[in-house]
Amino acid sequence: MKQILTGNEAVARGALEAGVGFASAYPGTPSTEILENIGEKYSDTIICEWAPNEKVAMEAAIGASVMGARSMAVMKHVGVNVAADPLFTFAYTGVTGGMVLVSADDPGQHSSQNEQDNRNYAKSAKILMLEPSNSQEAKDMVVIGMELSEQFDSPVLLRMTTRICHSKSIVEFGEPKAVKVIPYKKNYAKYGIMFPEILKLHPKVEQRLKLAEEYSNASSLNVEEWNGSKVGVISAGVAYQYAKEVFGDKASYLKLGMTYPLPMAKILAFADKVDKLYVIEELEPFMEEQIKAAGIDCVGKELITSIGELNPDIVKKAIFNEENNILTFNKGLVTQRPATFCAGCPHRGFFYQLAKEKNIVISSDIGCYGLSGNAPYHAKDFAFCMGSGFSSAHGAAKVAQKHGAQQRLVGVMGDSTFFHSGMTSMLDAVYNNSNTLMCILDNRITGMTGHQENPGSGFTLDGEASTVTDIYQVVKALGVKHIRVINPLKLQDVKDAVNWGLSFDEPAVIITRWPCALKKLSQADKAEFGNYKIPVTVEADKCIGCKACMRAGCPALIYNMEKRKVTTDAVQCIGCEVCIQVCPKKAIKKVGAGE
Repeated sequence: MKQILTGNEAVARGALEAGVGFASAYPGTPSTEILENIGEKYSDTIICEWAPNEKVAMEAAIGASVMGARSMAVMKHVGVNVAADPLFTFAYTGVTGGMVLVSADDPGQHSSQNEQDNRNYAKSAKILMLEPSNSQEAKDMVVIGMELSEQFDSPVLLRMTTRICHSKSIVEFGEPKAVKVIPYKKNYAKYGIMFPEILKLHPKVEQRLKLAEEYSNASSLNVEEWNGSKVGVISAGVAYQYAKEVFGDKASYLKLGMTYPLPMAKILAFADKVDKLYVIEELEPFMEEQIKAAGIDCVGKELITSIGELNPDIVKKAIFNEENNILTFNKGLVTQRPATFCAGCPHRGFFYQLAKEKNIVISSDIGCYGLSGNAPYHAKDFAFCMGSGFSSAHGAAKVAQKHGAQQRLVGVMGDSTFFHSGMTSMLDAVYNNSNTLMCILDNRITGMTGHQENPGSGFTLDGEASTVTDIYQVVKALGVKHIRVINPLKLQDVKDAVNWGLSFDEPAVIITRWPCALKKLSQADKAEFGNYKIPVTVEADKCIGCKACMRAGCPALIYNMEKRKVTTDAVQCIGCEVCIQVCPKKAIKKVGAGE
């Protein structure tokens, strides 16, 4: 059977065909749909779970491998930073059941805080790496990756990128493999990682790499496409597709599917046959540096940028100084629209009010609330990574205190981020007697990545009812004495809570609790929050066009320049009532029936 699949859907199918028994992930674009597809289509065969963070996902997959099942951990590129600790040790011990780590890199930073090239993790951890260039290869390489993992006693890194994850191509299905779980046997010398056994593992890793390079040189994963000796191109992943578009049949190609260890003997033989050799890759000169270190002359990043996502236009311009003909348009007619909160987003009222506070510095985190730094709020001051919102605020607060700065620090993160790594971040602030005000914005779901369940939502990945982790009780257990739970859409409550929290010279926590505007409400949500989705309307005769409501930043509010009046978009509006509270003339009111 053949189907048109995205790369993410293909990886999910590959997990089934490879006989994967356990898969764990933390959601993050561009990787999210992999586990969602496993959960939707194959959960009767594969145990699949959302983990609180990527380190935990990796560790759970390692445990499944040790117990003899084939396993998979899935995450976006920055997630591997979190998972690196267990990964590097697992690279030493090796596997029992095959284990594949899927890293979905994001060249161009479409939805990420950086565009790191995770191929470097394979080299640093000394593990095998595969790199698909289309959906068919994405599926097949999961199967091959599991086999290589067991053959070489190593976890295998499957490096995806945004274009491979989300683009579609034809995939021919194979038969799912019935892979038996390997019976567990205690093996302290392999998995004990204590002195003196640990000293025996590194030499095995180095020997493994030598054997893996021999495999790479002989493998059909690395294939030559011959079109003459004038120009040769070495490429991998989606960059290979770009190279094919630019050079066509005017170049010969060495297409690499196994990019670590590189098949250096095969590369050398290919280079000897061509007059000029290009290395085209995205992002870093990962292959190029190794090829040049082997004494092979080639051209790569001298011409092709290592910043941003590649495409055929960039490659053609860089190598031939030619530009493709593209459609032209009047760029002056295109308005630059900054990313903003959705209509009815519970974060909007909170940041509208918080931004009014004087002498505060706001340390945010990675999530929807990161948009608080944009217009019209200009609230957020800085953010770095998942879970950093409180610990970064704490460090800044300590310096501010010591040097007499007047600003107070406010840390902000979401519910899923709190479960991810915010609990230890908060623990740091509590343990070290910080006077940071910490705010957990609980919108009852993992919002930014598309509404995946988390430990606070009450459901697992496959929809099974689960124990709800009570954020209030967790915060209390971490030692916080001052905790307040509020509705973030009630502006006076936000103001009062912030002033209350800043009145303490020790840790204080505000928990905002209101569902994401786009969340499909559960029965528990309806019971707790009621029938609130009733849109508002503006009474034109009362509206004076002062634009006070517009400063709340809601995209459901529209200002008519000619009439100098505000109207509402009933399709977007869900009746959060922030604009009602802001309007000085009481010109806005709720109408109609709710859901």
